[in-house]
Amino acid sequence: MPTSTQPKKTPKTKAKKKRTTRKVKKNLVIVESPSKAKTIEKYLGSRYKVMASLGHIRDLPKSKMGINVDNNYEPHYISIRGKGDVIKELRKEAKKAKQVYLAADPDREGEAIAWHLSYLLGLDPNDKNRVVFNEITKDTVKNAFKNPRAIDMNLVDAQQARRILDRLVGYSISPLLWSKVKKGLSAGRVQSIALNLIIQREREIKEFIPEEYWNIDSQFKKGRSKFDAAFYGLKGKKTALKNNEDVQNVLSKISKEKPFEVAKVIKKERKRFPALPFTTSTMQQTANNSLKFRTQKTMMIAQQLYEGINIGRGGSVGLITYMRTDSTRVSTIAKHEAAGFITENYGSDYAAIKPRAGKLSENAQDAHEAIRPSSVLRTPGSMEKYLTKDQMKLYSLVWSRFVASQMTPAIVDTVRADLEQNEVTFRANGSKMKFPGYTKVYAESKRKDNLLPNLSEGDEVSLVKTDPSQHFTLPPARYSEATLIKTLEENGVGRPSTYAPTLSTIQKRYYVKLTARKFEPTELGEIVNSMIAECFPDILDVKFTADLEDELDEIEEGKQEWVNVIDQFYRPFAKEVTSAEQKLEKVKIKDEPAGFNCDICGAPMLIKMGRYGKFYACSRFPDCRNTKAIVKKIGVTCPKCSKGEVVERKSKKNRIFYGCSRYPDCDFISWDQPVGRNCPKCKHYLVYKKSKKGAQVKCPNGDYEEELQK
Repeated sequence: MPTSTQPKKTPKTKAKKKRTTRKVKKNLVIVESPSKAKTIEKYLGSRYKVMASLGHIRDLPKSKMGINVDNNYEPHYISIRGKGDVIKELRKEAKKAKQVYLAADPDREGEAIAWHLSYLLGLDPNDKNRVVFNEITKDTVKNAFKNPRAIDMNLVDAQQARRILDRLVGYSISPLLWSKVKKGLSAGRVQSIALNLIIQREREIKEFIPEEYWNIDSQFKKGRSKFDAAFYGLKGKKTALKNNEDVQNVLSKISKEKPFEVAKVIKKERKRFPALPFTTSTMQQTANNSLKFRTQKTMMIAQQLYEGINIGRGGSVGLITYMRTDSTRVSTIAKHEAAGFITENYGSDYAAIKPRAGKLSENAQDAHEAIRPSSVLRTPGSMEKYLTKDQMKLYSLVWSRFVASQMTPAIVDTVRADLEQNEVTFRANGSKMKFPGYTKVYAESKRKDNLLPNLSEGDEVSLVKTDPSQHFTLPPARYSEATLIKTLEENGVGRPSTYAPTLSTIQKRYYVKLTARKFEPTELGEIVNSMIAECFPDILDVKFTADLEDELDEIEEGKQEWVNVIDQFYRPFAKEVTSAEQKLEKVKIKDEPAGFNCDICGAPMLIKMGRYGKFYACSRFPDCRNTKAIVKKIGVTCPKCSKGEVVERKSKKNRIFYGCSRYPDCDFISWDQPVGRNCPKCKHYLVYKKSKKGAQVKCPNGDYEEELQK
């Protein structure tokens, strides 16, 4: 029988039921920036989606005042142009989300952003959906999400009040300046004070009368040891040397044959205490002085360090605490971590048992800690490979300043010796570091020991030489960014978040210019300042503005109603605006003849005042629109084409550079000023370079340099 070819029956298998998995709803977290979003999402895990609003999403309109002064100063907010897609995406994700959390920065501005978001997303502002943290580290962020709170309307009202005040001032005075001076000008509360301070300082400099004075620096000798001393006074009293006659009178009393006697020796042990951790303004000042950072640059880099830096396996982490603060307070946890780090790396003698605590200024809000590293264990050396050059500089500054603030003071042995002969007294001062303390980590300046020989009262020392020198008192220095911020802060004008935009605005409007890193007022700035001074004296009154800042703080604390504060300011201000419109005459900024003709039509060229300074323009404008930048010649022939002259120009960021006057025919460019000579070694053109030693002439190739006399 042939075998059957029928297929074998296979046992029936039960069909597998498809599992239907319910999609778990995620929590939505909204922050301001993408980098902050990326850092926080990593800490919160898969149950959270973190998105960025890219700053404010609602504001007053640019095209009009946007405030109903007749209806309790009701602001008219609109969605910011260009934010439509962002708002649409946030609304879409908010509808799908299990819970929406608003995690903008922990200040008035951040609270306002959260409030505007809650309005646009249809959230209840009384819901506990506001999350704040002072540093972006895993533990801090996770703990913050365990304790959400409702939006703080006092903070929102304080921000609203500032915004409305600035809008009322800006949109009332600016049109006045447009009609009486020129278009494109602006005025504001804090910027007007800053401009006035700069102009007042310039007047002090011009009115300053120098006074003559003299010093007599001398060298003495005891045994083989030589040391320096300076004239102190006559008959044991400090005496000023006003002229050469006074000097000659002193020198005539000194006998070259007779030794000086050590009349008095005072030895002391002095403690030098560390500086407090950074606030916003002290960080801006120190970065400007030490790192030569502009204020805006400092805040931009600080924001990057706060929001998160990718540190390899550790992922993205915030390296510093929140950078807008006026407090020097430090958390207990941070103090303990710093104490352990200092003890382990420098020894227990260097860790302060009770670190120096700063006294809060009258205007300080103390809402946040001082600016410090989120962990002192992340030393600058260990972070260097993850940071840009500028980030590294600022992080090192913040880290070292904080660690030093938790260390013991430096101890310096000082000695003062008075040397007398014929009622003439010279004074020698010496010092020696006994214990470095905090200076192991953070030294404000390079300090060298100044050693004196062992001197005792009654010892005799001989005069080696005298060196009289004439001097004149100097006028007060122009404001730098650092000193202007310090002055504004001392006067209670502005707050940490306002300094950078204020300094930026007065430069953008060309009210001031930076020369050698110091502010100088322009002609336009003088005109605007005089008009504001004439018609709006309160705006330039430092005390008035400082009191207004205090009232904004009281709104934040719930002690004042924001509408009342605005009303008390605006009613008298509105009358001043009406009066100014009738009182002020139109200011004509006269054009100056340039001294040459237009190379297009042959008409005389003029020097005109523009938004960004003076420039050349054809007198036949608008029929001829020929314009040229005003450039400064330095008297050097172009080293590239040998036809044009090297001229000083400015980049878009206002940085000086040097180029050929024949541009674009010749594209020579140099950041350093050419000297007009070539290197004797490689024939490359030489340039002037500034260094710690002073000015130098150097070859850019690095093969040759010359020291210049001061």
